[in-house]
Amino acid sequence: MSVAAFGYVGLRSDKLDDWAAYAPKFLGLQLVERTQSALKFRMDDRKQRMVVSSDEATQNVFGWEVADASELDALAGRLEAAKVAVERIPTAAADLRGVRAGIAFADPAGTRLEAFHGPETTSAPFVPGRPISGFRTGTLGMGHVVLNVGSVDDLLWFYQDVLGFGLSDYILRPFKAYFFHVNPRHHSLAMIETGRSGIHHIMLELMSLDDVGQAYDMAATEPERIATTLGRHTNDYMTSFYARTPNEFMVEYGWGGRSIDPKTWEPVEMTYGPSLWGHDRTWLPADQLAASRALRAKAAADGQRQPVQVVEGNYEVGVGTCAWWDGMRRGS
Repeated sequence: MSVAAFGYVGLRSDKLDDWAAYAPKFLGLQLVERTQSALKFRMDDRKQRMVVSSDEATQNVFGWEVADASELDALAGRLEAAKVAVERIPTAAADLRGVRAGIAFADPAGTRLEAFHGPETTSAPFVPGRPISGFRTGTLGMGHVVLNVGSVDDLLWFYQDVLGFGLSDYILRPFKAYFFHVNPRHHSLAMIETGRSGIHHIMLELMSLDDVGQAYDMAATEPERIATTLGRHTNDYMTSFYARTPNEFMVEYGWGGRSIDPKTWEPVEMTYGPSLWGHDRTWLPADQLAASRALRAKAAADGQRQPVQVVEGNYEVGVGTCAWWDGMRRGS
């Protein structure tokens, strides 16, 4: 598997002022550069992770990281063998992206993709736009992206056979969705069969559940900001909500995502739908909304529970297992 992580996103928008407020003050990203036509945002030690441009020639683009130049060349060779047009990203454009080198291509649905190696980092501390504990990134990448697609089946061969993504699991009800991994993050890419093309959402994972809850409170003060209520997913166990962005897509803001072992992982159908509880999607068609609520009700009736996923430093072990053990912990 040559693709190692979801590295960056480039967005086309004519609402730069809205993004300049939304990304730092709500999401907690750091605005590191603003020009007349573009915004650059940090979320960790990378020079940038998100660029928003008003240039009419700009398209939405997703950058996928590979280990080194040889992996980039190998990926370019596989794409060319599959009759996919590949362009080398000019040096000046690579510099603007903060990477050593990259290639540009498109998936069969026309979604613009890039692959790169050598991301530029900085020793300057990350300064979030509002008080948050930080984002879970590193080797897992910046989060995940979910695409609206006309047909999942038309794209499976490209992402699995050419790019080497691994299938994590899939959902057939109340809508068809497939989830793919490139590292231990449960999924870095997903596709929802909606009959249209474009970004469905981008997920950012926080290091603290309180960061998510406080953002939820902030979103609740703005009419129509919350697109999907607070809930927990069946497959990656993420506790999250979805917020509308200045563009025509959502951001999933979450905590507690699951890690997997890509070498041994076996994909399955998630028969309880996408969420154990919450995540009410009132924008769904009426039949899908009813089916989604029915699946969550069944999950509750069947007692579906999943362990909380934590990382070192963001949890403490509580009491309540048994009176003897609790007493031993207290030293009595």
